[in-house]
Amino acid sequence: MSLEINLELTDADLAHFRHLMDAAIAKSEQLSNEEIISRAKALVEKMESAPLPEFVQSRLMSLSALINAVQDEEWQMPEDEKKEIMTSLAYFSEPEDIVPDHVPVIGYLDDAIMIELVLQNLSLDLKAYREFCGFRATEEARRGEAAKVNRENWLAGTRAQIRSSMRRNRSGAKRPSFFSRIM
Repeated sequence: MSLEINLELTDADLAHFRHLMDAAIAKSEQLSNEEIISRAKALVEKMESAPLPEFVQSRLMSLSALINAVQDEEWQMPEDEKKEIMTSLAYFSEPEDIVPDHVPVIGYLDDAIMIELVLQNLSLDLKAYREFCGFRATEEARRGEAAKVNRENWLAGTRAQIRSSMRRNRSGAKRPSFFSRIM
């Protein structure tokens, strides 16, 4: 038997999460990008070893993909996009959060909510990165050992095309209000 629970966050709730994100960003200003990534990865590893509800698990995969996107040298993320993701990862580099992670079932609820809020803003970035990874994997499988030959050339064209499409989509989309003050 399963139970479905829907949450609706009010403007006051979102303001609370915005405040938490602002505080995490302020605390992370002394941290290097490597430290932020390392701490966010540690949270992902901790969450992966915990028995998580599906709604948390699905968001965890997206957080992990954002971390991978920032670190993927072949993706060659522009600095402005990297800064936006690093700012978003700041919350996940903070060890203390609203609900202690050790609380069964709901310990990662606040993390899942924040991931969801971050993804509203970065969904196009994540979609573009996943598209790039799919292309790269397909080409590696198709080319075999030849995938190493002129690798940067065959990646560059697709990377530029995916980024161009992402920017067009971004310019037509409104940024969610959650990030209006943060980013």
